[in-house]
Amino acid sequence: MAILKNDHSEGPVARAIESQTSKLPSDLFLWAALGSMAVSATFKIMGKGHTALFVGQWAPSFLILGLYNKLVKVEGHDQQDPHPVSRYGEPEKDFLS
Repeated sequence: MAILKNDHSEGPVARAIESQTSKLPSDLFLWAALGSMAVSATFKIMGKGHTALFVGQWAPSFLILGLYNKLVKVEGHDQQDPHPVSRYGEPEKDFLS
């Protein structure tokens, strides 16, 4: 079975961003999303509908940034996997394990 090697590496900008964002706590992005929803609801109650929509649309962005942050922490930035990968993108398994 052919083994594909991942010879791709991150560029200097991505590496610098990931090294800084990996220091942030993961729940920061969740609280930012919840905060933007609360601020949006407050603006809506105050009758500022356009501002409420503008601020409310930040929540998905914060959640996606949180996912990116979590992936950087779990996978590591530009980390090399010591286990071979099959052509289907799954780790190859030994028959004995």
